[in-house]
Amino acid sequence: MQKTKASADELIALILHGIEEVKGVDINLLDLREIENTVCDYFIICNGTSNTHVNAIVSSIQKTVSKAIQDKPWHVEGAENAEWVLMDYVNVVVHVFQKHIREFYDIEGLWGDAKVTMVESSYNS
Repeated sequence: MQKTKASADELIALILHGIEEVKGVDINLLDLREIENTVCDYFIICNGTSNTHVNAIVSSIQKTVSKAIQDKPWHVEGAENAEWVLMDYVNVVVHVFQKHIREFYDIEGLWGDAKVTMVESSYNS
């Protein structure tokens, strides 16, 4: 029996759930589908408050996605210093930052043409 590929919507929901499980903050979803020559359809961007928190968010995302749809990131980069970890799920790329690194690189500013959705957390940060 062939494994069905999860839809982008399902993958996004699982990633967001993984972030919220460990209280990732300032979560934004960038829809890049209307922009030409992009490497993926969506960016999900969030902050952790420390190296440990960034790694906890990355781990939570991986566990949540793997458990629900048996999918794992094609590539993960930056986990060594945990200031900016990039998780590539092909159509969805997750950026988990520490706040000062996120402000420095300003991904949302670089992708200013993208449709940005701020994700409301189910808890107060």
